[in-house]
Amino acid sequence: MKTAAVAALLCLCAAASAQKYQGIIDKSVAIVGNEMITLSDIEAQVQAARAQGMPADRCQLLENMMQSKLFVAQARIDSLSVNQDQVSAQLEQYTAQYLTLAGGEDGIEQQFGKPLFKLRQEWRQQLEEQTLAQEEQREIAKRMPTVTPYDVKQYLDTVDVASLPVVPIKYQMSQICVYPDREAAAIAVKERLLSIRERILAGERFATLARLYSEDPGSARKGGELGMASKSIFWPAFSDAAMALKPGNISQIVETPDGFHIIEVLEKSGDMFNARHILIKPSYTLEDQEKAFKRLDSLRTAIIDSTITFELAARFYSEDPATRTNGGQMADPNTGSSYFEIDQLKPQDYAAIQDLQLGGISEPIESLDNEGRDGNVVYKIVRLDKIVPAHVATFESDYTELLGQVQNEKTVEAIDEFLDDKIKTSYIVIDPLFKDCEFSRKGWSAKIRKDS
Repeated sequence: MKTAAVAALLCLCAAASAQKYQGIIDKSVAIVGNEMITLSDIEAQVQAARAQGMPADRCQLLENMMQSKLFVAQARIDSLSVNQDQVSAQLEQYTAQYLTLAGGEDGIEQQFGKPLFKLRQEWRQQLEEQTLAQEEQREIAKRMPTVTPYDVKQYLDTVDVASLPVVPIKYQMSQICVYPDREAAAIAVKERLLSIRERILAGERFATLARLYSEDPGSARKGGELGMASKSIFWPAFSDAAMALKPGNISQIVETPDGFHIIEVLEKSGDMFNARHILIKPSYTLEDQEKAFKRLDSLRTAIIDSTITFELAARFYSEDPATRTNGGQMADPNTGSSYFEIDQLKPQDYAAIQDLQLGGISEPIESLDNEGRDGNVVYKIVRLDKIVPAHVATFESDYTELLGQVQNEKTVEAIDEFLDDKIKTSYIVIDPLFKDCEFSRKGWSAKIRKDS
């Protein structure tokens, strides 16, 4: 009961805070140097945040905008520029995201109360300023003295041990992979989809068959319908096939990294479309698994009996091109590191190694590779090469991590000093409408205009 009362009070406070800004004619609420921030600028940010399901605190948004103006002003003094091609690419991504969330151009204009061309102009300016602000922060970081090993040692001597990063347990592993007969599985899926397509063409409802057979859980329960969305959010092969269809027509089979699809376009508008699809992924039989496991088990036995080394077996027999040239050694595709934390491992791989001794080789397992959104089925044996226990970072074993932490802290300090100095020395006026804001930097409060 107490929790409900607190929640209700918080809702009332939030509503009261929002009402404070409603019904006010648009006006300037902050001037930073030669730049002005209006109430409508803040409200546009509020709408954008809410459209993405994010919290929208006007005080925080205003502070972020004022800080950005300070960075932009200095960037112009430093003659920094932006890559317009990069800004254009970001703008297209930004526009596609909001069009998809709003369900099309009409929805977005209704939500923001402005035509799309006007919104695109505003978003481009925001992206340009955001890029300039980021460039200036990089310039501030560049002007910092290079962090040396002495700085790292001095940091270790002065910092509270509780503040040092804890390096989680890490694993180094190697693998030998065998794929099932993907060609045969793909043929089976295509035959199944062709049969479903023929049923649709014969008069059965696409939506009914999508509910029955589609392996895309997000859309299957809606009869396969994806909703009005920008073509850029789909795999290119899917978008190309959908955009080439006339509404009501059914596509041929389309292959993407997610699997195989048939598509029915319901509506098209510019670069957006609403479509239904039925997705079926290749599946494999127990016979496929047994065949692969038998092969992997033979290799495992040969390695244990020292008939062949793991590295040589990986180079000759593994079907994973990313690891076989390295003797099977696995690496994180995102970082290139050969060390994995637990949450970076696929659950199947971790289950295979968690009880192994160093140098131990797992029994054959079924796992997933890194292709597509969910990965493809792969069978493998995994060798546990090394374990780095969880520990507090030390100079000897974790210099890179500590160097990064010291650099980051010094960068944050330099940016804090820049902002504090600019707030003191720049011409800044903040409307009393925001006098109750608890800004993260105390200097802003001194810039609030006093009512006469």
